[in-house]
Amino acid sequence: MKIGQVTGTVVSTIHLPIMTGKRMLLVDLLDLSGRATGDYVIAIDTVDAGAGETVLILDEGTGARQVLGEPDAPVRAVVVGIVDEIAVGSPQG
Repeated sequence: MKIGQVTGTVVSTIHLPIMTGKRMLLVDLLDLSGRATGDYVIAIDTVDAGAGETVLILDEGTGARQVLGEPDAPVRAVVVGIVDEIAVGSPQG
C-alpha cells in the first residue's frame, strides 16, 4: 500500500469497455512526512476521492483487480481509502 495526494483526473475517450464508468485519478505519492516524492500513479477511484485529498492506494495489480471485481481489467492501482491522519513513530503507552 502507498499513500498519495490526488492532484487531478485522467480522461480517456477511447478505452476498453471494461473501463467504462471507472474514474481514474492522478495521485502524487507521498513520503512518511507527507511530502511529494516526485513519483505518481494513475489509480481507479473506489471511494469518491477528490482533488487535494490524501488517499490510501493499493498498487498491486492482482489485488486491485480483486477490489474492482474485474479479474481481466487492465488495472494496477486503486484508491481504497481516504486518509484522515498519519502518525509516525512508536505509540506512547
